[in-house]
Amino acid sequence: MTPPLDRRAFLAAGALGAASFALGDAGDAAAQAPAAAGARTAAAPPPFEFDEVTVAGLQQAMAGGRHSAVSVTQAYLARIEAVDRPGDSRPGLRAVVEVNPDALADAARLDAERKAGRVRGPLHGVPVLLKDNIDTADRMQTTAGSLALVGAPAPRQDARVTERLRAAGAVLLGKTNLSEWANFRSTRSSSGWSGRGGQTRNPYVLDRTPCGSSSGSGAAVAANLAALAVGTETDGSIVCPSGTCGLVGVKPTLGLVSRSGIIPIAHSQDTAGPMTRTVRDAALLLGVLASGGADPRDAATAAAQRGVAADYTAYLDPGALRGVRVGVARGFFGFHEGVDRVMDDALRALRAAGAVVVDPAPVPNADRYGATENAVLQFEFRADLNAYLADRLRGGRGQNALGEPTPATLAELIAFNERHRGREMPYFGQEIFVQSQARGPLASPAYRRALAANRRLAGAQGIDAALAARRLDVLVAPTNGPAWSIDLVTGDHFGGGYSSPSAVAGYPHVTVPAGFVHGLPVGLSFFAGAFTEARLLGYAYAFEQATRHRRAPEFRLSLLP
Repeated sequence: MTPPLDRRAFLAAGALGAASFALGDAGDAAAQAPAAAGARTAAAPPPFEFDEVTVAGLQQAMAGGRHSAVSVTQAYLARIEAVDRPGDSRPGLRAVVEVNPDALADAARLDAERKAGRVRGPLHGVPVLLKDNIDTADRMQTTAGSLALVGAPAPRQDARVTERLRAAGAVLLGKTNLSEWANFRSTRSSSGWSGRGGQTRNPYVLDRTPCGSSSGSGAAVAANLAALAVGTETDGSIVCPSGTCGLVGVKPTLGLVSRSGIIPIAHSQDTAGPMTRTVRDAALLLGVLASGGADPRDAATAAAQRGVAADYTAYLDPGALRGVRVGVARGFFGFHEGVDRVMDDALRALRAAGAVVVDPAPVPNADRYGATENAVLQFEFRADLNAYLADRLRGGRGQNALGEPTPATLAELIAFNERHRGREMPYFGQEIFVQSQARGPLASPAYRRALAANRRLAGAQGIDAALAARRLDVLVAPTNGPAWSIDLVTGDHFGGGYSSPSAVAGYPHVTVPAGFVHGLPVGLSFFAGAFTEARLLGYAYAFEQATRHRRAPEFRLSLLP
């Protein structure tokens, strides 16, 4: 979970703060110049054949016989070794905590299918990374970044999103690092740090945050360690690392993508979603993740079936913005002058693409549910995590890598962390764990009141009201500010950006690269009401095609001379 604006102040008061793609334009180059003049640069990664390659590019290479799923997988495994693992001459992103020991064997089986004339779809043979809170019933681990689950018995069943990827012919390449427990452990955590994986770095500037909690997924795709990754979000954890790492990120409507088999924070807001370098690849991946019909393990998917599109790529039209009424959510601007300049350019690009820009278009009540969001997440975290652990360990608790019985409840996790404070809490604690453990059951009137307030204020009286008031098709806002410096001592320094209204309402949110501030990526958020993913992807695609802001990272050591 990525914090909304002024997260620490909220939490202290008991609230949530809680072929290749084209390079950038001349405006981006100018934005880079101040940083490039004196910035220190790491040893450049070796040349990589698949830099910035798209899913279509990989399919063309495999269909034409120039590559196979095995050779593509081998190339990405070598790229991970060259770029991700720390070393004297390597950047050491720490984005991938584990590679799949069966990846090459899986790729070989998919090559055999292709040779026999069976191609499952656009992801056939394409390597994909999964966040390390998504269950895989194989030889990989699922740990949420915690040493408490390292070495624990493997999940008995794939997460639904894992099932859909396997069915689509994707090669599961490995697991990505994350902010431990999806950034829901401490009030002053460092995004991208976990006890298992250490600190993930931003590939644009290595001493800067990748944002969280899908930090490893964001850094990995940005650095071309895979073409695609799956992240998860409760509030900002797909869109913030996507914005900060120069990616397209999609936070779907609640229930569009199943949550079964994903280590939870809160069922009223959790979702998985795509993190990619292009809108088209995001649309392809979303189609796979949302496929397969209702999931009996996640009741929310039944109601969401009406919102699943047969083919999200069918909505990708360069002219999709013509005549569209775009509202500017000014309440999420103004936190950084460089971001405002990027947004001014983005609004000009929207107008040039034919959009009718309505400015301002306030989102009502956006400042009224910080405390109730935090309360709901803490109530649900205790209940949902205990239920997940009980189900996962039903066949036996086993032992973790530290030789202890695997914790089976939040209370046992708190005790584990205290016993291993030096390894699990060397920089920050577990205040949110403790606060969540003190919450009552989901039948509590306090929980029910908070949940009802959230849905009303963020949905009907928030985003829906904003759209209706100005007859809007979509709203836009800056996704993120420039990535802040990693600070393990005092924690994250979140400056501003958009995520909470869509997260709390359970509505979709798409971010797309919009430009740079001192060489650090900034995203533009498109958001609207429930089940508008197809339209949002169309708008994001039209903006992407008109601006082409995505540029591969340069692995600078620092902005300091």
